[in-house]
Amino acid sequence: MLTVAMVAGRVGNIYAERLDNEAAHSAEDKLHQDVLKAIANGECEDPAACAQQALMTQGIDFERWYA
Repeated sequence: MLTVAMVAGRVGNIYAERLDNEAAHSAEDKLHQDVLKAIANGECEDPAACAQQALMTQGIDFERWYA
């Protein structure tokens, strides 16, 4: 079961990695995918709160690249 605290912890890890753009961006993508999967599979304690917490990464300043 994915909890809001677990998502918040991962957001904190992404913040800590913000100086390594590639690592931070990869971790952000993985977090967003994991939250979506947990919501889709009914494995999220509070889907709206987990999604809101995961989107906090958008406020972390690091370079994001897209192909």
